[in-house]
Amino acid sequence: MTSVLITGFPGFLAKNIIKELRLKKIFTNIYVLVLPVQVDKAKAMIEDIYKDGITNNQLIIVEGDITEPNAGIKKETLNMLRNEVEYIWHLAAIYDLAVPKDIAWKVNVHGTEMFNKIVLQFPHIKRYMYFSTAYVAGTREGKLLETELIRPNGFKNHYEETKFEAEVLVEQLKESVPVTIIRPGIVRGNSMTGETTKFDGPYFFINMISNLKKLPILPYLGKSYSFINVVPSDYITKASIYCCFSEDAISKTVHLTDPNPYPVEEVYRAFVKEITGKFPKGRIPLFFAKASVSVYPVRKLLQVEKETLDYITWDSSFDTTVAEGILKKGNINCPDFIESIPSMIRFYNKHKDDKSYHIQIK
Repeated sequence: MTSVLITGFPGFLAKNIIKELRLKKIFTNIYVLVLPVQVDKAKAMIEDIYKDGITNNQLIIVEGDITEPNAGIKKETLNMLRNEVEYIWHLAAIYDLAVPKDIAWKVNVHGTEMFNKIVLQFPHIKRYMYFSTAYVAGTREGKLLETELIRPNGFKNHYEETKFEAEVLVEQLKESVPVTIIRPGIVRGNSMTGETTKFDGPYFFINMISNLKKLPILPYLGKSYSFINVVPSDYITKASIYCCFSEDAISKTVHLTDPNPYPVEEVYRAFVKEITGKFPKGRIPLFFAKASVSVYPVRKLLQVEKETLDYITWDSSFDTTVAEGILKKGNINCPDFIESIPSMIRFYNKHKDDKSYHIQIK
């Protein structure tokens, strides 16, 4: 009997990883740590997952909270998990560029610190998969390596800051636990279907363009020479699962970023063309765009978090030497971003009026 414990359910990435793990028929039991307030949502998602007809493994809810001692798991349940679980995936975090510092710190840093203590209690653990972010680099620019974790001079938001601090804590476990740290780029929906569960990250640009598409022209936002690194959820799913069972990935930090990213302006141009049927024309100064979205009614109207614009001129690139060395054995490659924009926009247009997909703008 081989079992896995996964946090971050019923989140989108956790759901996709579980669906893929079930297809591979590796685990007898898949335990999901779920906040008590999310149990009903988790049950509904499990029911949906079971439609795959796979009967060789079970999805079992474990109620808990990573910010509490022993993750709030009942003693007898935790004892059972310690004896049975060999793989642990930690995805639970606040993924929000506009998150207040105290909330981000409690979940992302304190929660990871508390959960790490549990991981050390599992005597049969074969892999601890921790999901960080490539943006732990903060305001550092230039070529960013998988083999470095350097404290930057600053961060663009509290999400980046707290994920950096959390990764520092997980890095310390590499001496005593078989750890693999995953650093995804900006995650979007499935490259084939466009499916996602929330419109954040690159979707803020799509929100803005969609809400302004009736204007005679849509201008570029400032002048950018930067690249944007956006990766589809199906690539993250397949690549991280491959890393989980690869001996080459033990004690490694892996950039699951696009090795061939596009310039910000080329992506923006493709979005505008796909949504409006026209190419953008002219430019407005970036400081004017930032000043506009700093006003709450404007950013609420456009459905854009103001922190989004900080990435337009961030001049950096993510080295993927470690990732490519591991994933080439599994023939896993990142799909082309521009080629899959049509499916991304089709899914967006189908669900853009559904408020449950949109992030509450603060």
